[in-house]
Amino acid sequence: MAQLISYQPPVPLAIAPHLALASLTLGLIFLGWFFTLEVSKKSRNIFQELLTSLVASLLLGFGIVFLMLTTRIYI
Repeated sequence: MAQLISYQPPVPLAIAPHLALASLTLGLIFLGWFFTLEVSKKSRNIFQELLTSLVASLLLGFGIVFLMLTTRIYI
């Protein structure tokens, strides 16, 4: 029988808490920026809104994934 090679994740689990904290913090900053753009402006720039919301959602999404890895919920 062939030898099985153990899986090595692309991101070490030792830095998952740091990545979770950084991603969630930056995601909340971009979320706040997006919220203030929506509330304060009368004239809207759709590209700025889309870019801000895309960055915020990506950062928050990856932050949640790294937070789950930190708490040993392997997805």
